[in-house]
Amino acid sequence: MLGRRTLRGGRLAIGVAALLLGGTGCGYNRIQQLDEQINTAKGNIEAQLQRRADLIPNLVSTVKGYAQQEQIIFTRVADAQRGLTGAIGTHDPAQMAQANDNLTRALVPMLTLVQAYPKLQSDQLFLKLQDELTENRIAVSRTDYNGAVKEYNTLIRTFPTAMTAKVTGAKPRTYFEATNPAAREAPTVDFSQPAAPAANAAPAPAPAPAPPPATKRP
Repeated sequence: MLGRRTLRGGRLAIGVAALLLGGTGCGYNRIQQLDEQINTAKGNIEAQLQRRADLIPNLVSTVKGYAQQEQIIFTRVADAQRGLTGAIGTHDPAQMAQANDNLTRALVPMLTLVQAYPKLQSDQLFLKLQDELTENRIAVSRTDYNGAVKEYNTLIRTFPTAMTAKVTGAKPRTYFEATNPAAREAPTVDFSQPAAPAANAAPAPAPAPAPPPATKRP
């Protein structure tokens, strides 16, 4: 009985080896190539997200120079920035996508402060940081990564490569997208309330004193 099991195990090992040595025919090499392509694309996303997270303190510091009283907004941005940094450390695409969307939502109220502080509109550092914080670079990296994941996931589910994937333990990869659809909705910024005056705004002139009441002559 033991000899038969050993023989079967040996045949299975030989079959697996033959399958892997077939390389091109069974799709093994292509699976490895796409897997490496995904890892490279994910590394590019992480680099862009880290770059974005690193820009946040400078942006907050710049805006604080004009709007120190907006502490709640700054706190939310700082929390979201720490969340993104922590998500990058997990290397999990879903967590990184969610944290990035959270940061985008937290930035909206701060970036709209420019409407209440006109001098901020001409601050060159603010304009530069605002431009660099756009998600254009991240969008390109996201497209490359999700495209590679789609090709890989399709390949390992397609015959005969699916057999190779099963033998080698290849699993579907996760797309870079937020797990919470609500996070994609931009928060509402209410400008119906009068904005707080800027710190460097000139004080409003004092009202003119009322004239003294007229006195009646006897």
